[in-house]
Amino acid sequence: MFYQLMIFGWLFGKKDPIKTMEEQHKKLLTEARDIQRSGNLRLYAEKIAEAEQLEAKIEKARAEKG
Repeated sequence: MFYQLMIFGWLFGKKDPIKTMEEQHKKLLTEARDIQRSGNLRLYAEKIAEAEQLEAKIEKARAEKG
């Protein structure tokens, strides 16, 4: 059933919500790295905290998915 929904979503351009969150997570980590290199450690810590929260959501979604 899940496979059929995945194909259906692919045909109509709908993305897997987990994949979308993973892309956001990767973007946050990249931004955090760049901020760290610029020397703004406070903003870096905020971005890392945001990325960790998103990672927890991803793990929860994966667990619910099966």
